[in-house]
Amino acid sequence: MSHLSQRPEKPVVGLPLPHESAGLHVTGAALYTDDLVHRTKDVLHAYPVQVMKAHGAITALRTGPALAVPGVVRVLTGADVPGVNDAGMKHDEPLFPDTVMFHGHAVAWVLGETLEAARLGAAAVEVELDEKPSVITLREAMAAGSFHGARPVMVTGDVDAGFEDSAHVFTGEFHFSDQEHFYLETHAALAHVDENGQMFVQSSTQHPSETQEIVAHVLGLHSHEVTVQCLRMGGGFGGKEMQPHGFAAVAALGARLTGRPVRVRLNRTQDLTMSGKRHGFHAAWRIGFDAEGRIQALEATLTADGGWSLDLSEPVVARALCHIDNMYWIPNARVTGRIARTNKVSNTAFRGFGGPQGMLVIEDIMGRCAPLLGLDPMELRERNFYRQGHSTPYGQRVLHPERISAVWREVQGDARVADRRAEIAAFNAAHPHTKRALAVTGIKFGISFNLTAFNQAGALVLVYKDGSVLINHGGTEMGQGLHTKMLQVAATTLGIPLHKVRLAPTRTDKVPNTSATAASAGADLNGAAVKNACEQIRERLLQVAGTRLGANASDVRIVDGVARVLGGEEVLAWDDLVRTAYFQRVQLSAAGFYRTEGLHWDAKMFQGSPFKYFSYGAAAAEVEVDGFTGAYRIRRVDIVHDVGDSLSPMIDVGQVEGGFVQGAGWLTLEDLRWDAGDGPHRGRLLTQAASTYKLPSFSEMPEEFNVRLLENATEEGAVYGSKAVGEPPLMLAFSVREALRQAAAAFGPEGVCVELASPATPEAVYWAVESARSGGAVYGEQPRGEQAACGQADGEPADDGGGADGDPGGGGGADGAGASALSHA
Repeated sequence: MSHLSQRPEKPVVGLPLPHESAGLHVTGAALYTDDLVHRTKDVLHAYPVQVMKAHGAITALRTGPALAVPGVVRVLTGADVPGVNDAGMKHDEPLFPDTVMFHGHAVAWVLGETLEAARLGAAAVEVELDEKPSVITLREAMAAGSFHGARPVMVTGDVDAGFEDSAHVFTGEFHFSDQEHFYLETHAALAHVDENGQMFVQSSTQHPSETQEIVAHVLGLHSHEVTVQCLRMGGGFGGKEMQPHGFAAVAALGARLTGRPVRVRLNRTQDLTMSGKRHGFHAAWRIGFDAEGRIQALEATLTADGGWSLDLSEPVVARALCHIDNMYWIPNARVTGRIARTNKVSNTAFRGFGGPQGMLVIEDIMGRCAPLLGLDPMELRERNFYRQGHSTPYGQRVLHPERISAVWREVQGDARVADRRAEIAAFNAAHPHTKRALAVTGIKFGISFNLTAFNQAGALVLVYKDGSVLINHGGTEMGQGLHTKMLQVAATTLGIPLHKVRLAPTRTDKVPNTSATAASAGADLNGAAVKNACEQIRERLLQVAGTRLGANASDVRIVDGVARVLGGEEVLAWDDLVRTAYFQRVQLSAAGFYRTEGLHWDAKMFQGSPFKYFSYGAAAAEVEVDGFTGAYRIRRVDIVHDVGDSLSPMIDVGQVEGGFVQGAGWLTLEDLRWDAGDGPHRGRLLTQAASTYKLPSFSEMPEEFNVRLLENATEEGAVYGSKAVGEPPLMLAFSVREALRQAAAAFGPEGVCVELASPATPEAVYWAVESARSGGAVYGEQPRGEQAACGQADGEPADDGGGADGDPGGGGGADGAGASALSHA
């Protein structure tokens, strides 16, 4: 076993401990960025001047009327920026734009003594616009050739030969929706200048170092003149990886110009209309199977809706390509990615970071093609699993493919799949207007940042004379339990009780040059860095203990806060050991560092090993669908998920549950709608609140929900044998979508193929039911070249690229998701 993964005697990691701030959360005592306003004197409030047009050049910006509003102190414009007027890492996101690029784009910010004064001042600013044509939907962008950024191509094998060798070839397309993060805490920042002229920014950010970098270049400062701190976030899900930087820069600029603290906090409507979402995608594909249903070749083009600027769209698309295989071996593939430029908010990171989009494409293909091949969907999936010796289309060897079969087999046992499917068949036979279905799907998700340089982390651990320990690391806490795991890692490595260790807020002046807390790599990277720092201190203390106990340091162990020699009786308490070390002038602090080994990636060739390992999981979901309305309920979900040797099982089970529910929301409920008509509100987000944007709630939770972590799954080369947990469980919700597809198909004849939009809202399920009733596409022995339709039911609204405000026939966030043709050549 590797040094990094080996656990000592009586480790604190592995214990099912509650979240370190759970008590603070439920009592309301936990502080978030905006809570600090009430502890800060003379704070100014910032309010955005939003332009409610989708596209146009600013011809006039008059701030005088705002300055006449009582309580308004200053209006910030591009002329006030002393450094670079840009809030992005690609230099394509002007902080104060001269061209409006999306409906609700902020062109100036008003500072007021009160939030109300700032709001009234913002309303008084006069903006004149030379309105220009806009591109709103993904289909419009594709038709207009509106693209930006890289266009990666992933190729493996001989695709043409693969199709020639295929007994069955299907073609189709799939258009699926974006998703709003809807974190509980909206974007927030609080900035002030200290007595030395240094800029200090409190920010709700997943990437403090990048926030620091952006603030510095906007102000024309060096990074050492800016400190960014993140106490905690009330959720992030990727939405606070890149997008907090501009808001922090506005607060910092205001503080620099006025000499007073400045607060930025978006209300919910502003957050929804000004911040990016999960990328919606369009996929056009062709797939070939042999006579037994094994994939021979895949050709696909994935188009992401990037919005008005690049943000993180390029790595999102790259990860989508790297995950289009999911658990399936595809010997011959050619997959192209591209990014559409639209006049909407700039889409950004979201839990899974393109992985869910790529995996959804192949799972949709499997679900649609199974009945056309005359195979049970579970059987089709299992026949195509990765096996020992297989590599991904981008050239990475799939290690531990036996875990794919393990989670698949175990979840079927836990869920009693065989018995329940017989029960479901009997139920469906007796209920003509209500149908049930049980689907099983699995996941394979790569863990590491796409950009190799991001796979590093630092930590600073301080041991004080009284034996107490303070740890600092570069990861941020957004409710996911990272800080809890870091406390457990530190206590385990030092061999002391958990209560001896405290964790400090994440700050750029304690741990520099950190990577974002993203890519599910927070515990892997920061845990290894914390472990490294603690090991340095422990080795020094073992030397001291060996001298006191009259033994070699190599024979001393520190367990439960007590140092003792192996086989000996004499002990030395931790506090005494630390005090002795201090008087012997032994250093009691250490900076830890970790870099993930074994990664290499050629972005141009789209080949290499970009991931440290893969996480695996499987879910079985049973649903019940009403044939009159398309309404459904999730009756039961069983999950077996691989997190290696869990650092903190209670935290990890919670993450699996939460990720699954968020995935189910994306796939079945959350329907972002934009006004794509030609009226005056073109480009406006129509779903601007929880009243119009449906989020998962208790009523959408599975009636029975069973989650189990895979046992005996130590991951070599990861901190204490653990694996990442944050993103992979989201994709387990594919099981719900596939169960809905199968339940809809149960209303039609045996072997019917139905398409299902994403999100699979009750309306979408209703149209799928109607398609099944009308016959859909039924598998049969067909001569090569004959078409088998698998598309819209009669009377289903056609996708017209969106409609005007209030038109139920268009404007959908998914651009008519799933309404496409599938043919069998």
